[in-house]
Amino acid sequence: MKKHIPNALTLLNLLCGSIAVILAVNSHFVSAALFVFLGIFFDFFDGFAARKLNVQSELGLQLDSLADMVTSGLVPGIFMYKLLSLTVDMPEISNDWDSIVGFEGFKIAILPLMGLLITLASAYRLAKFNIDEDQQSFFKGLPTPANTLLIISLPLIIEFQNSDAINTIILNKWFLIGLTLLSCYLLNSGIKLFALKFKDYSFKGNATRYIFIILCLVLLIVLQFAAIPAIILLYIIMSVLDNLTSK
Repeated sequence: MKKHIPNALTLLNLLCGSIAVILAVNSHFVSAALFVFLGIFFDFFDGFAARKLNVQSELGLQLDSLADMVTSGLVPGIFMYKLLSLTVDMPEISNDWDSIVGFEGFKIAILPLMGLLITLASAYRLAKFNIDEDQQSFFKGLPTPANTLLIISLPLIIEFQNSDAINTIILNKWFLIGLTLLSCYLLNSGIKLFALKFKDYSFKGNATRYIFIILCLVLLIVLQFAAIPAIILLYIIMSVLDNLTSK
């Protein structure tokens, strides 16, 4: 039975991601984000469980990537699509069944489709990760869950922090386009980023990880959801500095 536990957790990740897709398509951003958080939680613990139970397998690796493609690939693409849609005049799509089936009156704006570049970049990154044997204790490029947290944080910041200045920035189409392109680059860049995997719990061997976790907690307390973009930036900066000091 124990060999099925990690795969069950992975399937829970996929289930959460699938629910998040439905919610995001219907613009229920907060509820979708909640299921994304749950999915990422299961994504973290499926690998942890596989290592602790010593039941790692090729099946588990492939299943994990398929689940991540939905939770951390498709969902952020839809989020960005919906956010970009708010910056342009989106034609209404008819709810009449005959019109939908016959594709009559169906119109779609082109600009918001740029958000789906994140989905494509995520798929490419996950495929590269599966065939790269070097990424055991570090990542090349931003992991898809981290990128997803960055994207889904935007509507949460608007919803819960409600700052006119911040909202104006987030709902600026040029900001969203720039963030989309930056996201695609970071996912597939060659930047070496440390992984939050502890071989032991000594401070000496994990100083960067412990400092990062402490700073994350401080930022979350002070900035709430606005801390998420700051945490991603901090993650990249600390990784670059760690690479420089380790040479």
